Amino acid sequence: MPVTTTVEALYASPAFLYFITAILGLCIGSFLNVVVYRLPLTLQKEWQSDCCSLLEIEPPEDNSRHKVFNLLFPNSHCPHCDHNIRLWENIPVLSYLILKGKCSGCSQAISLRYPLVEFATGLLSVLVVYLMGFTLQSGLALVLTWALISLTLIDFDTQLLPDNITLPLLWLGLIANYYGVYTSLENALWGAIAGYLSLWSIFWLFKLITGKEGMGYGDFKLLAALGAWMGWQALPQIIILSSFVGAAIGIGGILVMGRDKNLPIPFGPYLAIAGWIALLWGEDISLWYLQFSGLV
Repeated sequence: MPVTTTVEALYASPAFLYFITAILGLCIGSFLNVVVYRLPLTLQKEWQSDCCSLLEIEPPEDNSRHKVFNLLFPNSHCPHCDHNIRLWENIPVLSYLILKGKCSGCSQAISLRYPLVEFATGLLSVLVVYLMGFTLQSGLALVLTWALISLTLIDFDTQLLPDNITLPLLWLGLIANYYGVYTSLENALWGAIAGYLSLWSIFWLFKLITGKEGMGYGDFKLLAALGAWMGWQALPQIIILSSFVGAAIGIGGILVMGRDKNLPIPFGPYLAIAGWIALLWGEDISLWYLQFSGLV
């Protein structure tokens, strides 16, 4: 189908647009599963190699089955039996159902998180396009959504927010707002600066008072990136929303899942969720608050 015809069809048929977005979101969700698992391991190997080089010592022998390990290589495989995942076994969500949640090679259970991430990515992608339409804003918002999903899961797993994702996200927000996609470049620039410095200041104040580190530098960079996308005006709302999200998830984890309340909880996922909510419904939330408080 010619490109112009496809674009016209997407404009004319919202149902077709949502279908294409859902398929794209499911496929991206499958890739995000790879990113969430492999990127921290890749970074760990790089850091280990850099440390050995700095100390001028031999790196430990690599006994892993795959000498080349990154986001592209090796092919997807079962971690238990090393069975290469065939094309029909890698269809988002559907393959999990066909295989009944088990590896076809060794019958070991496949984590339910894989299809859930794929489904959630597809669902959130459709929601973005439903609210924003077939626009440049929605296209960039999809990129932000996918990045925030990966950051949320990586931070939950490892308490890391990789620069490989946060810094490109910051620059993309500034570039987008150079053209005024979400806000002015001036607002975006000061949003990035204020986002970083606000959490940086809290970090050092908390450390001076308690002698402990309450958050990581990745949190500063993530809030800076969100400020670059939405402007400095959105930062108070994002911080307040992240507190509510964190309280809800934290209390829910303790009451429902029996999570140890003394375990450290990463702040990045709450920032990511709050930032995504602010991007889609920030103006509505602000208007509701002003009406509720009687200011308008």
